[in-house]
Amino acid sequence: MLSKSQIKLITRLKQKKYRIADGFFVAEGIKVIKELLESSLELHYLFTTEPFKSHTESETLITENELKKISFLTTPNKALAVFKIPEQKNIETQGLIVALDSVRDPGNLGTIIRLCDWFGIKELVCSKETVDCYNPKVVQATMGSITRVNISYLDLNTFLAEAETPIFGAFMDGKNVYKSKLPKEGIIIMGNEANGISEAIEKQVTDRIAIPRFGDLQATESLNVATATAILLSEFKRS
Repeated sequence: MLSKSQIKLITRLKQKKYRIADGFFVAEGIKVIKELLESSLELHYLFTTEPFKSHTESETLITENELKKISFLTTPNKALAVFKIPEQKNIETQGLIVALDSVRDPGNLGTIIRLCDWFGIKELVCSKETVDCYNPKVVQATMGSITRVNISYLDLNTFLAEAETPIFGAFMDGKNVYKSKLPKEGIIIMGNEANGISEAIEKQVTDRIAIPRFGDLQATESLNVATATAILLSEFKRS
């Protein structure tokens, strides 16, 4: 059975300020939760409508109606867990790093985290204006990849100013990425969904690259930021 204090804690974790204050985040769905349980994350609560076989004392069986009270999903997915937010780790500066400049959409961030996991990118650095990676929608979209990518929030301008590797920025007027010689190490900056890379961050870019349009009409203004990230990571890894 759910207590009033548990319901209060979980429902307030929908907001970033309370996730920061309490130090917890929510994950929903059996597949996502199982992925997180296999990581080093510390489980706080696990509520499920059917036996989870998680071998943890934190598991509590609840009814579907109780799950609806705490779920952030339109259609609750059998289980909800609360995990402790881990401390931010140091950034490894070797290899490729993806940097996000004010990416605001939770679905985009979640997909980019999955892409980093897929392409073996260990470090994802985010401006402080980028959506919180522990937003419930982001966690859901990562499908567990959030445990395998080191995500850091920082002053992006300062981080780039201190970088010793090439800094690539995605621009419409950049050099054709398919004709560019791409290194094994560097930082790839992806910009805001509506405005792209900000003026301040643009000044830090050493290499402007672009994904060319092949359509006859050339009418599409831009690619979705997650889609563009997938294409660029594929090219960097292929080179």
